[in-house]
Amino acid sequence: MAAAKRQRGAGPGPKKKRAKRDTRAGEGKEPSSAAEAGSEEHRVPPPVSQGKWKNKERVLIFSSRGINFRTRHLMKDLRTLMPHSKADTKMDRKDKLFVINEVCEIKNCNKCIFFEAKKKQDLYMWVSNTPHGPSAKFLVQNIHTLAELKMTGNCLRGSRPLLSFDSAFDQQPHYALLKELFIQIFSTPQYHPKSQPFVDHVFTFSITDHRIWFRNYQITEEDATLVEIGPRFVLNLIKMFRGSFGGQTLYENPHYQSPNMHRREVRLATAAKFREKQQMKNLQKLKRKEEKPLIPEDPTEAVFETPAEEKPVEIQFVRPEPKPSLKKKQHKPYQRQRKLKAKLCRTSIGHSKEK
Repeated sequence: MAAAKRQRGAGPGPKKKRAKRDTRAGEGKEPSSAAEAGSEEHRVPPPVSQGKWKNKERVLIFSSRGINFRTRHLMKDLRTLMPHSKADTKMDRKDKLFVINEVCEIKNCNKCIFFEAKKKQDLYMWVSNTPHGPSAKFLVQNIHTLAELKMTGNCLRGSRPLLSFDSAFDQQPHYALLKELFIQIFSTPQYHPKSQPFVDHVFTFSITDHRIWFRNYQITEEDATLVEIGPRFVLNLIKMFRGSFGGQTLYENPHYQSPNMHRREVRLATAAKFREKQQMKNLQKLKRKEEKPLIPEDPTEAVFETPAEEKPVEIQFVRPEPKPSLKKKQHKPYQRQRKLKAKLCRTSIGHSKEK
C-alpha cells in the first residue's frame, strides 16, 4: 500500500496498463487526442508545493527554565513568523548544553535557537547549526514583542520573508559567518507545507554600536513602503564557537561587557556620588567651626573722615535747680463726694455711741 500511495503534490497516480485494442491505422490518433483534451479540461491542479520541497530546514526554538513572560512571548512570536520551526519543553538548568544536540536529533531539526536565562534578569540566545556547528552566543537586550509594540503593520501567517542585511556583514569574516547562519535559520524554505506562496514582510539585520539590531517590517501593496510589525530585539555578540554549543572559540567580542560588570559600574558610580556629597557636607561643617581671621585695618579707610570740633569740658559743683513741670495737678473726679461720705459715716458712728 505504501508504494501505491501518491506523494503530496506528485501529480496523478501511476497509470494503469490498458489492454491494446485493435484499431485501424488512420483512426487511432483522433480519439486519443480528444480524450486528452477532455481530461485536461476537468483536471484538478496540484497543490502549490508540487513536490519540490527540497530545502528541509527545521529550526528548534525552546528555552531553559527560569525565563520571564517577555521571553516566553518572544519565543511564541518567532514560532509564529517561522513556519518551519518546532517547539519543545523547557530544559533543566542543571543539564549541559551538549544535550541540545540530542534533542535536535530526536526532533529531526538541523538548526536551533536556544534561550538561556540567568539570575531571572539576563537573557542569552544560542544560535547553532547542529550537530557539527558553528554556533554563536548572544546577549539579548531591549526586547519588544508583537503584543507590546501595537504596531500598525500586519502580515499573512506563514508567508515567506525577505532577509535584508547591513553592508557591514560583508566587511568582516565573523559577521559574514553570522550572515550565512541567519540566512539558513530565518529564511522559510520554498514550497514548505506550512508556508504560504506570498512575500509580504522583511527581516532586517543592521549593525550599530557593535550590536545586531533585528526588525520586522511589512511591505505594503500600494506604494511598497515599510511598516514595522515586530518583534524587535538587540543581539550583543559574545563568542562564536566552531562546534555546536561549544568547542574551539572562533571569535570573541572585545566590546562586550557582561551585565554583572555593568551593574557593578552603576553601583560604584552611585556610591561615588554619595561619598562626594558627604565630603562636601563635612567641609562645610569644618568651615563653620573655624575662627574667622581678623581683617587688618585698611589705612585708606579713614581718608575722607573729617574730625569734629572739640568742646570744652565743664564741671558743675552745684546741684542744678529742678525744672518746673508744665503739667498741672489734675484732681481726681468724685474726690469731694468721697470726703462727704467719710464725714457722714463719722457722724453716724458718733450718734450711735451716744445712744
